[in-house]
Amino acid sequence: MKRFWKEVSVRQHDGGWQVLLDGRAIKTQTGSQQVLPTQASADLVAGEFAMQGEEINPRSFVYRDMADFAIDMLRSDRAAHIDKLLAYSETDTLCYRADPGDALFQRQQEVWEPLVTACEAAHGLTLERASGIVHRAQSDATTDAFRKRLESEDDFTLAALIMLASLGTSLVVALAALEDGADVEALFAASNLEEDWQAELWGWDFEAEEARKTKLEAFSQAARFAKAVRG
Repeated sequence: MKRFWKEVSVRQHDGGWQVLLDGRAIKTQTGSQQVLPTQASADLVAGEFAMQGEEINPRSFVYRDMADFAIDMLRSDRAAHIDKLLAYSETDTLCYRADPGDALFQRQQEVWEPLVTACEAAHGLTLERASGIVHRAQSDATTDAFRKRLESEDDFTLAALIMLASLGTSLVVALAALEDGADVEALFAASNLEEDWQAELWGWDFEAEEARKTKLEAFSQAARFAKAVRG
């Protein structure tokens, strides 16, 4: 599809901010008004439209798609999407370690344990750790604490959290990415620790490196969107 606008701008509207293409407000992919909570988040979406060349690249609208997901999907069924986020806490990558005798276990302890203990302290909960792949369920109290934390977030932040948790296979990492001053690249590296460990042992191949770069960029964009919508 060819670009059909010349000017991209933002304006305040209905307690939030809209992106305008040649003076006309954009809508979500289902036709709803797209009203973002902050100017910073509107600027991110506007930037995606402004950067398009003569041909539109649909895959480049990451911020727009997160905003649309928040408006079109999350608002209609927040509880179901919070349940999906909670599922990441049940199989959180950071809670499943190698056997204590393995060299990988020590690396996991060094990188993962500070993040897990920080999460426990921040949200008043206790996470079960396990060695191996046998599932160990989290307690009802932990699930309830996570649920309360997630329910306190707005729809736009939840949309970002869903992407963060999906890319990192970790609710611990996703929530840590929301913290002020979060080192997003280090958090992604923590979630990708086992793959990076294998690459250190056996070497990277080009496709794996490119896939890691793509995932890191998407993870960084989700963190950037979360920061923007939270003001």
